[in-house]
Amino acid sequence: MERFQKFILLPLILTASLPGLAFCYSIINGPTNATVLAGSEARFNCTVSEGWVILIWLSNGSPVLTVSSSQGPFETSDRFTSQNYTSSSGFTSELIIHNTQLSDSGKIECSVQGADSKFAFLSVQVNGSLSIKNSTLTVKENETIEIFCEALGWAPAPDITWMTNDSFIDKSKYVTQQSQGSNGLYDALSILTLTLTDTEILTCLADIEALPNPQNASVTCIFVNSTLEKSQLRRIQMVI
Repeated sequence: MERFQKFILLPLILTASLPGLAFCYSIINGPTNATVLAGSEARFNCTVSEGWVILIWLSNGSPVLTVSSSQGPFETSDRFTSQNYTSSSGFTSELIIHNTQLSDSGKIECSVQGADSKFAFLSVQVNGSLSIKNSTLTVKENETIEIFCEALGWAPAPDITWMTNDSFIDKSKYVTQQSQGSNGLYDALSILTLTLTDTEILTCLADIEALPNPQNASVTCIFVNSTLEKSQLRRIQMVI
């Protein structure tokens, strides 16, 4: 509460020291939407025309950083800092959110006294774990197998697909179940059902928007046909 009051009082105190001020400026460019992985940085820019006095950054309605044209930024948290740029087009304040957390997701707003505010949305996502229980599996001829791929601790729930060698497997071949825990993170279990005719590498891929590339886990399925099994059996009998 004390921190919030400081943010509210600061613009009022600074404005009070500028009698006769006429508001004749505007926000030229507001922040744009961003999607980042938890633990990384998120950056938002807000450009205002000349004549501005107080600029306030808000996260989900709560002020997190104030910038004064005469005194610069007032930073009260190591997680919310700023960089400032001045050009012929105006003044740009860049809000930097460090070590982003799920709770940071939501509305990021640039507010300038005497001008309309501009806002964008931040989506913080979590890259969880992905695993297939077995790294290799022996498959017999005409045998139907089930491969289980487990994704734990994701946000949002990952999009799961399967590949065999270098080709995507039809979605009708697998089913994926999702659940959300009390911590807001998602778990998913994808079950692939196949009947193989050759040795293949099966890969499970999990993807969310913030990942540059999907996370993956693979299993090598070694195919053994009945002819090979009979040949191996005869060799064993001959040795005996």
